[in-house]
Amino acid sequence: MLSNFTQRATGILNLEIKSQLNLIKLSFLLILVISLFIPTRSISAQAETPTTGPIYIIQPGDSLLSIASRFGISLADLLAANPMTDPNNISAGAQVTIPGLKGISGILETEIVGFGDTLKGLSRRNQIDDRFLRILNHITSPAELYAGVSLILPQKENFTPLTRKLVLAPGESLLEASVRESSDPWTLSQVNSLKGTWDGISGDVLYNPSASDEKIEASGLPSSFIKAKVIGLPLIQGGTAEIVIQTQPGISLSGNLADQTLHFFPMDDGSNVALQGVHAMLEPGPYPLKLQATLPDGTKQSFEQMVIVQSGNYPNDPLLVVDPATIDPVVTQPEIDQITKITSLVTSSRYWSGVFQSPAYFNDCFTSRYGNRRTYIGTGTEEKIDSFHSGLDFCGGVGLPIKAPADGIIVFAGPLTVRGNATIIDHGWGIYSGIWHQSEIKVQVGQQVKQGDEIGLVGGTGRVTGAHLHWEVWVNGIQVNPMDWLVNSYP
Repeated sequence: MLSNFTQRATGILNLEIKSQLNLIKLSFLLILVISLFIPTRSISAQAETPTTGPIYIIQPGDSLLSIASRFGISLADLLAANPMTDPNNISAGAQVTIPGLKGISGILETEIVGFGDTLKGLSRRNQIDDRFLRILNHITSPAELYAGVSLILPQKENFTPLTRKLVLAPGESLLEASVRESSDPWTLSQVNSLKGTWDGISGDVLYNPSASDEKIEASGLPSSFIKAKVIGLPLIQGGTAEIVIQTQPGISLSGNLADQTLHFFPMDDGSNVALQGVHAMLEPGPYPLKLQATLPDGTKQSFEQMVIVQSGNYPNDPLLVVDPATIDPVVTQPEIDQITKITSLVTSSRYWSGVFQSPAYFNDCFTSRYGNRRTYIGTGTEEKIDSFHSGLDFCGGVGLPIKAPADGIIVFAGPLTVRGNATIIDHGWGIYSGIWHQSEIKVQVGQQVKQGDEIGLVGGTGRVTGAHLHWEVWVNGIQVNPMDWLVNSYP
């Protein structure tokens, strides 16, 4: 009996042990499964964490590749930081996160560097450490800060860039300047990142946050210049540069853009303006713009900065087969010299005002645009020349009327080999219109014309492949895109 009891007890015990072992095995498997899932979920959570960094506003013409290149990061890193962004479909105004820029946050704005801007001035004006500006824009030297360049600036929340500048006069201390500007030397020292109140030097351009007026516009120009602006930055091949300068009283101005001498004329608001054409074949890149102010006592102050000229992206026209005489340098060069001599004269009077009007009967129909690259080939010869189209060609047949695009004085009216029956109008201040290939000229030299007056008839004379109206505009010795003058009022 005892033996049967023992056997039963032993069986129950073995069954209980097996149950415990099964429970232990099940618990172990459960722990193993959980342990396998925990790292996977952790990695997944990390991958879903959005990348932090400053926000860049996409500009017209940007691509993700160009943005990555601009900030010195890989396209893969940019895409990883912006997983929802379609690399083939981005639009201006959209936002992308820029990874890897330590110490930089907020919105990254794009600003065109103005004439007179310096790295130190931009840093002070926007209250941004200039080290950040160098890092963001890959600037290795202050000389690289060309006018017309697109610069990245981190924007502080609820901050308005400073606009009032002050220039320390010779021998003037920071304390004396602060009294003059209704400020204090400690504020000026801090805002302008000076080492101390003793650190100001003569001629240094500082910014005053306590000033509410804008008597002197912010810039890095010498003290004789109150304001300076180049309208139309960055400059474009074939464009018209408008340089507006306001100086202290009694100042006379001169200057150069690339290799062209500037001519300044007074405006009603007290400023001076120079208009200068940018040649359609000028290689894109930086070119010097130098201004010089002559003070009443004969002393001079000058400022020079490189300005950017960009490509006009002009297409190529089909090959043009023409009369060999019209591309023979023996014939063409004297005619070019004649036209250049006429259009290089700068009349001190201004005859035109406002926007030019189309000289054509069909004013919105064109057979060829300004700036197109061209190759002319002489019929039956190997003679050829590479050039560009120096004006606008309008549709129209022989006999259609041609109108004066703006007020002016006729300074040439007669036949030419290449340009056919030609008329040149002086609009003043170095601005000229040229009307070529007419069948009939209806004006004479010395005649004053008003905008809209009939000056001739469309024809097919000179170097042409058919009757049309060719109109070009000269700005201080350079042919420019006439379309600009049909939509913009200069100055």
